[in-house]
Amino acid sequence: MPLTKEDVLKELSEVYDPEIPISIVDLGLIYKVDVDKENNVDVDMTMTVRGCPMHQVITHQAKQKIEEMPGVGNVTVNLVWDPPWTPERISKKIRDKMGKEDQD
Repeated sequence: MPLTKEDVLKELSEVYDPEIPISIVDLGLIYKVDVDKENNVDVDMTMTVRGCPMHQVITHQAKQKIEEMPGVGNVTVNLVWDPPWTPERISKKIRDKMGKEDQD
């Protein structure tokens, strides 16, 4: 069964930054997801700050989560720094939730 970018993003939405209890997808850390005809997956992701002490843990968890998907081929997770991450990359859903908590 062919995998889609949406399938991969759904799986990655279960990976959380341990320092911020928000998924790496909602944080906007995922820059690119490519899935080819053989279900090989190539992901570009970043961290909220350069030198993040958790980068190895988070990228490993992301790779492992994708590798657990049925029918997946080879998985590559690339850590990239360009463009730099900014808070504007956080999903609207999370920004709206954060705004409501600020008002409480």
